[in-house]
Amino acid sequence: MSYAIIRNAKYKRENLMAVYRHDERKNKHYSNKDIDRTKSHLNYSLKEPEFNYVKEFDKILKKYDLKGQIKTVSNIACEYMITSDNDFFKRIGEEETKRYFATAYKFVCEYKDLGEKYILSAKVHYDEKSPYLHLLFLPVAHTVDKKGNPIDKLACSEFGKAKDSYRQLQNAFFEYMVSNGFELQRGLPKEETDRVHYTLKEYKNITNYEQAKEKLQNMKLKLPNVPDIKLKDDLINELYQDKLMLQQELLRKSKIFEKAEKYQKERDKIMSDNANLYNEVEQIKAEYKQKEFEIEWKYKNKIKDLEKENSRLNKIIDKFYETIDNLYIGFVKSFIWVQKII
Repeated sequence: MSYAIIRNAKYKRENLMAVYRHDERKNKHYSNKDIDRTKSHLNYSLKEPEFNYVKEFDKILKKYDLKGQIKTVSNIACEYMITSDNDFFKRIGEEETKRYFATAYKFVCEYKDLGEKYILSAKVHYDEKSPYLHLLFLPVAHTVDKKGNPIDKLACSEFGKAKDSYRQLQNAFFEYMVSNGFELQRGLPKEETDRVHYTLKEYKNITNYEQAKEKLQNMKLKLPNVPDIKLKDDLINELYQDKLMLQQELLRKSKIFEKAEKYQKERDKIMSDNANLYNEVEQIKAEYKQKEFEIEWKYKNKIKDLEKENSRLNKIIDKFYETIDNLYIGFVKSFIWVQKII
């Protein structure tokens, strides 16, 4: 039976443009060879952003007056990548596949009372080996401030603060999809499988993958036919079965690492895109700083000119008042003199 698959990724502000170009298929070239651009027209949105992800984030942040401190190192957005295996989607057909992703979208809206308004984008991809839903959202926690007033707070750490938050997500997603009529199974937790997550390089070293891959390439993968005659020696039969198992294991391992290498290349491409984006941002900052300096210098000179003009006008006004005072004194003296004569 197929699995209900939901994966979580967290992004800083500097990552959002690269994610936007990937999810919305804005790039011209992709390192992921599984992307078939001739099928990209089949992709569709369950929620389409009005702007790119950075501007969309700023719009939502301002519109709903979200609280919380946002630093350069803060994770400000999360992405759920939702799918199952390709056989599952082929089995249920096109209409049920669309219902699968629509149901998953509704699950995210309801999970932890997030609300649809905090979803940045929800894009279904049909141009990869299996259909995928890329759902980007703001991790908003519904909490209270120090005075006890209810607030919506942008806080990735609080949205998934429980130690087993990922397991809770997996369980909740599985139960929700099954309750909506999809025949799926829940993957075993790592405590039961005793599975440890390693990096691609670490896993290769642990499993001696490179050596195994070399042996596999030099080996005939076509399994030999069992001889018609009865094997007299049990040891020969045992060795023969071991060889079959070894071939199958090496083939399985090869497929696993082909996928791992594909995802590693895609990650490297994203990191490269992020670095290019960072350089672009730094260049824009430098240009903005230069323009800011020029504007400041320009208005400083204008202010100085206005101050000089103001000082000159004050002197003229003072002179005017002095003249008025002198005229008034002269008038009074003349009036007194006339009175004396009379």
